[in-house]
Amino acid sequence: MTTLTRRGWRGDKKTESEDASADRELPDDDSDNSKAPRLTLMEEVLLLGLQDKEGYPSFWNDCLSPGLRGGILIELALRGRIQLEPLTARKKRLLDRKVLLKSGAPTGDVLLDETLRHIKASESMETVQTWIELLTGETWNPFKLQYQLRNVRERVAKSLVEKGILTTGKQSFLLFDMTTHPVCDAAEKQRLLRKLQDGVLERWTGDVRRVERRLLALLVLAHASDVLEKALGGLEDARYEVAMSRARDVLEADPELEAAQGRGTELIWAVLAAFSRA
Repeated sequence: MTTLTRRGWRGDKKTESEDASADRELPDDDSDNSKAPRLTLMEEVLLLGLQDKEGYPSFWNDCLSPGLRGGILIELALRGRIQLEPLTARKKRLLDRKVLLKSGAPTGDVLLDETLRHIKASESMETVQTWIELLTGETWNPFKLQYQLRNVRERVAKSLVEKGILTTGKQSFLLFDMTTHPVCDAAEKQRLLRKLQDGVLERWTGDVRRVERRLLALLVLAHASDVLEKALGGLEDARYEVAMSRARDVLEADPELEAAQGRGTELIWAVLAAFSRA
């Protein structure tokens, strides 16, 4: 669905051996609302994709909407609300395993809770790939159109406005006016960019399985939403090459193998597998 272009790219393959105990060093994510992160994964992905002054993403980006839906599923998993069904002899592949409701407790986020209600109300269990299609509205089944999440991009943007990171404006085009959301807290945007850039530069461990889960999720979703290159594009050429090479190490890893080895990362890898297959 998306591609990683090259800017004088050259490989930077990891040489360290796999460490089976690395999972224990991954910090736990929040399973309740008491320590919820300042930004959800959906808000981070949208913020990465927005043009700061214009207040809207590229018109040519048709990957952002499904990417945001993938972010909703991963966010629910990291908060302990959903999980993949257990691995069985008949259902070994990530994309064959269904999404299970682990807890119906509200998260306090409107989009997350709406999705949670859809999963709870569904008469049949669905896979990660099917849920992304249903939530995006890309389904041919008229009986499942009620699961579509509408106006997700605008609702995520409004959440960022409420948090003081974006503001609301209006852009006039020839035939229509469009609501825009320019960045008003540049420091927060830069913090997010540094978090992503440092994750594949200064804080890179050389081992995909040692990447902290929310950073791993952000890399996967930024790629799926076609905003990763934009997020790393401000780096100087040499650092950009290294960052993109390491990001490629993550994104070209075998989701089945990594999900089997990485604690609490199954749904993240399932989302990557869904977008890689699309």
